This record gives sequence, structure tokens and C-alpha cells, in this order.
Amino acid sequence: MKKKQQQPQHPGGGADPWPHGAPLGGAPPGLGSWKRRVSLLPFVRFSLRDYGFCMATLLVFCLGSLFYQLGGGPPRFLLDLRQYLGNSTYLDDHGPPPSKVLPFPSQVVYNRVGKCGSRTVVLLLRILSEKHGFNLVTSDIHNKTRLTKNEQMELIKNISTAEQPYLFTRHVHFLNFSRFGGDQPVYINIIRDPVNRFLSNYFFRRFGDWRGEQNHMIRTPSMRQEERYLDINECILENYPECSNPRLFYIIPYFCGQHPRCREPGEWALERAKLNVNENFLLVGILEELEDVLLLLERFLPHYFKGVLSIYKDPEHRKLGNMTVTVKKTVPSAEAVQILYQRMRYEYEFYHYVKEQFHLLKRKFGLKSRVSHPPLRPQFFIPTPLETEEPIDDEEQDDEKWLEDIYKRNQQVSLEFFLRSLKLDGSQDIKQVIWNLSSVH
Repeated sequence: MKKKQQQPQHPGGGADPWPHGAPLGGAPPGLGSWKRRVSLLPFVRFSLRDYGFCMATLLVFCLGSLFYQLGGGPPRFLLDLRQYLGNSTYLDDHGPPPSKVLPFPSQVVYNRVGKCGSRTVVLLLRILSEKHGFNLVTSDIHNKTRLTKNEQMELIKNISTAEQPYLFTRHVHFLNFSRFGGDQPVYINIIRDPVNRFLSNYFFRRFGDWRGEQNHMIRTPSMRQEERYLDINECILENYPECSNPRLFYIIPYFCGQHPRCREPGEWALERAKLNVNENFLLVGILEELEDVLLLLERFLPHYFKGVLSIYKDPEHRKLGNMTVTVKKTVPSAEAVQILYQRMRYEYEFYHYVKEQFHLLKRKFGLKSRVSHPPLRPQFFIPTPLETEEPIDDEEQDDEKWLEDIYKRNQQVSLEFFLRSLKLDGSQDIKQVIWNLSSVH
């Protein structure tokens, strides 16, 4: 006789009403227990204990996410996991990500000379950097152009590690990157007539520009009133430190470099500055011909300066640029200017060298020379950076004759209107002084 098979017992007593598992949807109320099975699918079964474990895990994950956001960073194990997946999965399957294609040159330094239109150019660069997407690196340091060896190393390191393509700009004397093991960038710069630059700086330090009536007080708060209103002729004729060397030896050190001898007026600094212009500067322009400077920059560095001329000629930009013009300039006497020419003879030799190189470069690219209309003020007061001149029509002159004619024409114009502005009676002595003044190179 076969024994009757014993039915499974329910923990609460009696046989289990569902020996093959609870029906879909679970057991009706009152019949469950801690071992009751809950099935979402016929082949997936878990207990309430398993369900509670899953919910606890989800709670820990949510709390972890909350702490991640409150702490401002991912947990360490997520970083390790990300690195592992990146190294073992993405790179194995796809290889390294493609490198960014950089324009050439992608490292440009504009060690701008003070009072040579640099604020006008920086305004343009800010617009261009947003338009073309290059990295414009500026500096809040405006009055430290001479650096120690450690300062040079630190600045070169900061510049070299900037995201490329970059354009770094600051008032600083030439830096030799290769001396400290760095890649030498391309340099650009702009200079102007040395006497004009000196006069602009002299009055700017005292009275600022049109951006604000108290701008000069902010820049030179410690300047005494008698110094602020010091007559320019007295400063020059009485040989005040501000109007004599080495303070007048200003432009050449920006191209000579950081060597101590670069700050001493003389042939050594002059020749080294010329050498650096030839070897390290892509372009050194002349402020008096700023439109041509911008045009050449657009041709040489299109990824930085494309469209710069149209922005420069825009009326809104001209309105902003006019705010940077120095105010309250006065005209020194002929005697004072003659003394300045003598004290700045190295500066003028460098200026004329750069000017000739710039004109020859213009001719290579088919740009016409420019000759100014007769000015209503002495020749050493040049037009503002926002004023331009009309090109001449003659295209058949060779380079040397072209430069010589411009120089002679400027001499005649300057003599005529300089005499008229000073209301001279035509005495031979004064005319001779002015002639000597105009003939100094």
C-alpha cells in the first residue's frame, strides 16, 4: 500500500495552501507570513527581506549622490572607476582623442610700449578674442617692466602654460624665452615718435584722459600739486629727472631686453634692440600709420586679427577710442624740443630704423605710403591713433627715393607750420635753431 504523501505544513499550522508558490499578485491579506513569496514574474521570486535590502541600497546611493553634490566633487572610488573604464575600455576601442589643430603661430606676445596706442589695440584685441576664440592673456601689472631672473622665469612659465592659441599682452621689456628653456613666441609691438610719446606720457601722468576727470588723481595720488602743474619747459630746461636721462631712454629697453645694460643709453643697447627686432619680432609698427599696422597684422596673423580694420573704423569703437586721448597737452618751446632731441638721439635712431623697416615691409605687400596733410600744430604733435591720412597716388617710386621724398616733404611742412604756430618774426637765428631741430635723426 502506498503511503499518502504528506502535505507541506504552513508555519501557522496546517498545510501550505500554495505548495507550488503564491499566485501572481501575492497572497490575500491574512494569509501571509515572513516567508511569504512575492512574485512579479513566474520565474522571479524574492522575499520581503530581499526587497528591504534593495530599498536600503537605493537609499545609500541617494544619500551618496546628495553628499557628492554638497561636497562639490565625486567620491574617490568614482574617480578610480572612471579612470579604469577610460584606460581599459575607451582608449582600447577608440584610441586617444584627436589633438587640437593649432594655427601657426599659436604663441604671440605683445609687450606693448607705454603711450604708443596700446590701449586702443587692447580694446580691439578684446573684441577679436571673443570673435575668433583665441586666449587673450592680460596682466594687472602695469608699472613693472624690469624683472629679476626669478621673476622672468615665473612669468615665462605662466605664459608658456597658457591655453593655445594665446596672445599675451603687458608692459614689459623683451623676454628671452629660450634662455630659460621655453619655446620662443612671436613678438609684435608698436612705437611712435619719441618726443610725442614723452609729451603724451608727461601730461597723462598729471591730467589723465577723457575717460574721467579724476583719472589722473587715481593714477598718481601721491604727486604734489607743484609737481603736477610743473611747466614742461621748466622741466626740460632745468633738467628735472623726469625730463632727462635715463628716464627719457624708454622705447629701446622694450626691444633690448632685461640685461642691465639695456637701461643705459648707448650704442650697445641700440644695436641689441635692432638685432631683436630682426630676429624675434614679426612686426614693429608705427603709431602714426596705425591703419597700415592693423592691415599687416591681419595679413600676418589672420587667426588673431581678421576683420580688425573694419572694427577699428566702426563709429562705436572710435567713440570708445577717443576716450583714451591724453588731455591738457601744451606745446614746449623750440629750445626745449631741441634739447629733447639731443637727449633722445638713440631713441630717434632706433625709431627711424624701425620706421624704414616698416615702410619697406609695406612696399613688399603693395601698400602705398602715407603723407599727412599740413598740420595746424607743431610737427611733433602727431594725429591721435584714431586719425588717418590719405595714401598718395604715385606707385612707381623705388623704396629709397620714396622714403627720402617723404622725409623731405615732412621737413618742409614742419618748418613752415612750426614757425607759424610760434608766430616768429623770421629772424635767422630762430630759423636756424628750428632747422637744426628738424634735421636731427
